[in-house]
Amino acid sequence: MSHPAIELQGVACTFVSKDNPGQRYTAVQNVDLTVGAGEFVSVVGPTGCGKSTLLNVAAGLLTPSTGSVRIFGEALSGINARAGYMFQAESLMPWRTALQNVMAGLQFRGLADRDARAQAEEWLRRVGLGGFGDRYPHQMSGGMRKRASLAQTLVMDPDIILMDEPFSALDIQTRQLMENEVLDLWQGGERRAAPSSPSSPSGGQRAAQGGAGRKAVLFITHDLDEAIAMSDRVVILSAGPASHPIGEFAIDIPRPRDVAEVKTTPRFLELHAAIWGVLREEVLKGYQQQLQKAA
Repeated sequence: MSHPAIELQGVACTFVSKDNPGQRYTAVQNVDLTVGAGEFVSVVGPTGCGKSTLLNVAAGLLTPSTGSVRIFGEALSGINARAGYMFQAESLMPWRTALQNVMAGLQFRGLADRDARAQAEEWLRRVGLGGFGDRYPHQMSGGMRKRASLAQTLVMDPDIILMDEPFSALDIQTRQLMENEVLDLWQGGERRAAPSSPSSPSGGQRAAQGGAGRKAVLFITHDLDEAIAMSDRVVILSAGPASHPIGEFAIDIPRPRDVAEVKTTPRFLELHAAIWGVLREEVLKGYQQQLQKAA
């Protein structure tokens, strides 16, 4: 039996104020969350409920105060080397071209420049930037920069993709194009997987470890429409502090999906109403908390 790609058990994250060591804030508490190998899971919840905190725990960027984190059945210690992280903020280095940005991770792994260039060019082509490798970030539109960031993540051939509201700053048309691009690449992972680098497991090793082919995705978003349209499963977090999962919905809409067209289907509308019925009160709580902080 294969292990989940990500398994959080009893995870809590408590932070101590630098200015007042006696003041503590628990962002998340008693979190159990799994993402199966090849599964696309979205986490939704109010602003400030700890969604990004959980993503950082899965990435190994943050050690939980209590609880355990396992990646494909193995306890996580330090950075999660089997995950790629696509941030909400710009991740491209402004002094590098699109091609050089996509090459960078492979070069840091020690791959020869010639091989790194070939793989970077192939991934730029796959995300629709085949003719724009010589562009610097300031010469690209927001959508083009997101495509370059996506290539930058996928060229490393991670078994897990962590995405923190990656498309929230884009206009709605560009956002839908990027969402469909991600789904297309994810669903076609078994056909299009980039060649493994010397330091990553071989295809056979990944198959044995449960990570071959389609990637596991943990996707953080505020947009419920986006979560339903893209995911296999949607997990709802409560308002903070001590946020925790309060609901989980399987998204049984057939694939492949077009994120714009699927939103008009009866099943999508049923799921949206059911999930919003759980999420609405937590969003209102989170909104009131934000107003109190601003007062």
